[in-house]
Amino acid sequence: MHVATSPAALVRPHRQLKVELAQSASEVRAAQQLRYRVFAEEMGAHVSGREPGLDEDFVDPWCEHLIVRDCDTGGVVGTYRILTADRARQLGTFYSETEFDLTRLFLLRPRMVEIGRACVDAEYRSGPAIMLLWQGLAQFMRERGYEYLIGCASISMQDGGINAQQVFEHARQRHLAPIEYRVFPRHRLATRDEVVPPGGGGPVRVPSLLKGYLRLGAWIGGEPAWDPDFNTADLFVFLPLARVEARYARHYLGAS
Repeated sequence: MHVATSPAALVRPHRQLKVELAQSASEVRAAQQLRYRVFAEEMGAHVSGREPGLDEDFVDPWCEHLIVRDCDTGGVVGTYRILTADRARQLGTFYSETEFDLTRLFLLRPRMVEIGRACVDAEYRSGPAIMLLWQGLAQFMRERGYEYLIGCASISMQDGGINAQQVFEHARQRHLAPIEYRVFPRHRLATRDEVVPPGGGGPVRVPSLLKGYLRLGAWIGGEPAWDPDFNTADLFVFLPLARVEARYARHYLGAS
């Protein structure tokens, strides 16, 4: 789940937003253009597509693309891509499997849905766009009967991995998955002892998206992996919907 979390201007209150699944190639392309602006131009990730200005990879054609649209301008201002278990089986893999060994989750695969490439336009990050994405995702899962949400939560490596290791150590204390649901990184990040200076590396800065998933009851699957294209440390996130606490269901997921 790659998402930008930097401060942004407030959304003007008159703006009306709606969330929906992309229904056309042009809508998917608009989502990929937004992803390019956020990941490549803003975050410096190495991404590519069929044409300049698109973030596109081998998984995209197999995904459904959830988009948030500004009703006034018609522009796509937020997006998630969704890979269902059926489509992952046809593709031959979940995207997460390029970074983690998911062997222990084999029996749960038919009931899993993977999310990724989450991003919101900078001008809309302090507004309801991310909540609308979560609500749309929850509705998608309820309607199609999926029980488990998986994905990769990204942490910047601009400090050499110091904060990433501190986030992992912080999260594992209360949110580490039971051993039967653990996953294993294919490109392991350096350990805390290897990157964090003696005495600690300063305050722990947990990315807002990861913080939101942990509040919902998500587990992290184990040690972080290194994603060289995005230069991030990725934590595997595993969320059984049954763990979503009732007091958060309405606020974040729009449950009735």
